[in-house]
Amino acid sequence: MAESSARERRAAERRQQILDAARAVAGADGWAAVTSRRLADAIGYTQPVLYAHFPGGKTEIMRTVALAGFTELATAMRAAVGRKTGVRAVTAVAGAYLDFAAAHPALYEAMFQLPIDARFAQDDAEAELRSGFDALAAVLGDGDGTVTEVFWSALHGMSLL
Repeated sequence: MAESSARERRAAERRQQILDAARAVAGADGWAAVTSRRLADAIGYTQPVLYAHFPGGKTEIMRTVALAGFTELATAMRAAVGRKTGVRAVTAVAGAYLDFAAAHPALYEAMFQLPIDARFAQDDAEAELRSGFDALAAVLGDGDGTVTEVFWSALHGMSLL
């Protein structure tokens, strides 16, 4: 059992290395530069190792990076709000959103512009997407989600400008 958990831990570490390398390459040179050869070189493993961890290749890696980005965004928004309420909370969450987009342009691109097959605005949306939405909705006190969708749209539009 100990060997099995050690093997699983090493696999998880390699998987994270791949994701970290993808984020670094994309951050430096854009997502077009993220190739299996470049990632394999960056982490010191062969290309088949990449596909063993991500059978879907680059698309699966981008999706995984993007979904992690939504979790990071939600965490940043919640931290910015803290105990603030009302207008101060809305201002804080908006600032955190825009700061996140500006600080992580390649990650933000993966989240919103790359084909990751995320289920935005769906009842069965990924938990990572839902966490960001919920962080905004909590600040807005939005029961049905309409105001949150409009607010998120406005923040997204502003971040692209």
